Amino acid sequence: MSPSYYPFPEGTDCASGLFPDEICRVFHLSPAFRGKQVFRALQQGISSWTQISTLSLNDRNRLSEEASLFSSVPTRFDEASDGSAKLLLELIDGRFVESVLLVDESGRKTACLSSQVGCAMRCAFCRTGTMGLLRNLSTGEILEQYYHLKNRYGEISNIVFMGMGEPLANLPPVQKAIAILNHPEGPGIGIRKITVSTCGIVDGIRSLSETALIPRLACSLVTADPKLRQRLMPVSKANPLPELKQALHFYQEKSKRRITLECVLLGGINSAEEQAQGVADFARGLSVLVNVIPWNPTEGLDFRPPSDQEIIRYRKRLEQAGIAVSRRYRRGSEINGACGQLAVLENRPDSSDPCR
Repeated sequence: MSPSYYPFPEGTDCASGLFPDEICRVFHLSPAFRGKQVFRALQQGISSWTQISTLSLNDRNRLSEEASLFSSVPTRFDEASDGSAKLLLELIDGRFVESVLLVDESGRKTACLSSQVGCAMRCAFCRTGTMGLLRNLSTGEILEQYYHLKNRYGEISNIVFMGMGEPLANLPPVQKAIAILNHPEGPGIGIRKITVSTCGIVDGIRSLSETALIPRLACSLVTADPKLRQRLMPVSKANPLPELKQALHFYQEKSKRRITLECVLLGGINSAEEQAQGVADFARGLSVLVNVIPWNPTEGLDFRPPSDQEIIRYRKRLEQAGIAVSRRYRRGSEINGACGQLAVLENRPDSSDPCR
C-alpha cells in the first residue's frame, strides 16, 4: 500500500534522521561544519543538545528549547541467554515498535530494524501481520532503533531490515536510513553489510535496484507453489512468481550480488522434498543462497515447526540440485524476538480509542 496512506506524524524526523547539511538548514546552524559536529555526536552516544560541547552555549540552549535529537524513547530491553536483545521503543504518537540485536558465535552484532508499525502483508505464519499496518516509520525512527541498541550494547557491524513491516512498502525513508548508516562520517557501515528483506514486492525490488546504494537483498520465498504461496502470502496475488523472478534477475544484473531466498519451513505444509525441488527450480538461473528457517512457535498461529528429519531431507534435496543452503538457528526466541515473532500488544486500541 502506498506510504502516503499511512504517513508518519510531524516531528518524527529529528536530527537523528538528517544528513549534516540538513541539520544546518533545519536547525539554523552555521558554518557548515556545525552539522557534521552534530552528526558525529550522534555516533558517540550523545542524547541531548547540551552534551554537544562543540556547539556554542547559545546554540545548545536554543536547540534544547526548540528541537530534539530523538523523537523516540526506549522503554524496555529484554535480554536472552544467547546474547540477543529486544528493544521496545515508544514513538512520538504513543505507538510502539520493536527491534532486535542478534549476536553470533564470533561476537558479531547485527541490528534487526523495523520499517513500519505493524505490517499490511498479512503473511499467515508471521505474528507482525496480525497487527495490520498502523503507520510507516520515518527515517529518524528507523535510525533511532540502531542508535539506542548501539548506545546500550556497543558497536554494531551489520544491519538487516527484517523487523516489523515491509521495507519496500516504505522505501524512501528506508533508502535514506541506508544512506545515513553508510555515511563515512556517520555509522560508516558498508553497503554489503546492510540487507533489506522483502516478501516479494516486484516494483519495490526494481526501485531498490536502481538506487545509488544497493544493499543486499533477501526475499521471503517460502514456497514456489503458486497456489500455496498465495494462501500463505497474500502479496503473491499481485506479485506472482514469474514476475518476482524477473525482478530478482533485474536486481542481480544491477547489483552483481547473490540473493538470499528465505524459506520459512512449516511442518507438513511446505517442508516436503517436492517443495524443496520447487524452490530449486525457481532458483535456476539466479545466484542464490537458500536460507532454511524452521518456523518459530508463535502465539495465536496454528502451525508447527518442521521435524529435524523434514529439515534434513529438505536441505539434502536443495543441495542435490546444486543450490547453496544455510540454516538459520533460532536466536531471540526466548524473548519473542526471533523471525516472525515481533508484535506489540501496546499498539492494540482500547475501548476509548476513537479510531477503533
